[in-house]
Amino acid sequence: MRSAVFSLMLVVFSLTTGEFVIAGILPEVAGGLAVSVASAGTLVTAYAIGMIIGGPVVTVLTAKVARKPLVVGLVSISILANLGSALAPNYVVLLAMRAAAGSVVATFFAVAIATAVSSAQPGAEATAVARVALGMNLGIVLGTPLGAAIGQSLGWRATFIAVALCAAAALPLVLRFMPKQPGSAASSVGSELRVFTDRDVLGAIALTAVGNVGVVMVFTYITPLLTEVGGFTAGAVPILLLVYGLGAVLGNQVGGKLADRALLPSVTGLLAALAGVLILFWLAGGNRIAGAALTFVLGALAFAIIPGMQARVVATAAAAPTLAVAVNASAFQLAAAGAGRIGGWVIGDGAGLRSLYPVGAAMTGCGVAVAGYLLWRDRRVESHGEPAGQPEFENR
Repeated sequence: MRSAVFSLMLVVFSLTTGEFVIAGILPEVAGGLAVSVASAGTLVTAYAIGMIIGGPVVTVLTAKVARKPLVVGLVSISILANLGSALAPNYVVLLAMRAAAGSVVATFFAVAIATAVSSAQPGAEATAVARVALGMNLGIVLGTPLGAAIGQSLGWRATFIAVALCAAAALPLVLRFMPKQPGSAASSVGSELRVFTDRDVLGAIALTAVGNVGVVMVFTYITPLLTEVGGFTAGAVPILLLVYGLGAVLGNQVGGKLADRALLPSVTGLLAALAGVLILFWLAGGNRIAGAALTFVLGALAFAIIPGMQARVVATAAAAPTLAVAVNASAFQLAAAGAGRIGGWVIGDGAGLRSLYPVGAAMTGCGVAVAGYLLWRDRRVESHGEPAGQPEFENR
């Protein structure tokens, strides 16, 4: 099981690096294709749109495909799309290749999460999710800066080649260790989609979307927040982002273990702590010592909530867990897009950058409310007897 999870984690590492590395090579891409930096930035949007649309569509279309060949196919498409990005002769082709690369991410992540959960020992499902998600943490902490360094020294095309090679390196491990599992037993697309008539599933997806908006909004503007509000120099930002990433790695693992012990109670408590940290950031102002410490804690809490949220989706969507997790990933991308827009409105209204902290805390508070409501519903159901369709695993 550990070997299978490691192979999936390595693929997640390559996919995450491919998603975020473009931010580190935007000037090189813009210069190489003779477009503006703003136009080059649209490549990030193309990748996100690929995830949002491709997630549910690809997952439904491949629902009956056995899991191992499906994963091999998804990884192969990612490799080809990244190689196509490296060879793109113009901006339009590169835009299409980034959308193609993004289109398989949500489905792969969903299959990886579902595989990890189904292979885990009882009571260790969220920890298994955290191990897969560790690839995402490492992609942000290590993959993105390494990819940017490659692009700046060898050219931006070399960055996409490196991402493709990383994914290719994981393929033999996937073929060797990925367990043989059948596709969905659902008889039709309608049967797959019927999972979304379950309010427990919808509640789990809403928890992900609502619970992450506040912290994603703050992270979107983290550089100006650290420099203009926190008083740090521009040169200190990469170090602080590394601090954030190290917190994320630790938080991801701790969050998985906490969720295995008490899923919704831990997510509720972690979200409340996250809201509190955002308030502390607001109060700390330009205190750099406090800002550095809070940056680490912010990264830890932002990623500690993820394993429990993902495990909750899988637990409530027993009939179609892969589709539910894929839609959950798409919902997260929509939430991220909305977070950036909301942050822009807050700043544009003249409230100032610093006001993003209390606004983010209030949004996270809404996530606490959603988690608290779901916890209340679960306990109310328990007190009246658990009906069919309730989560197959969860320590409340």
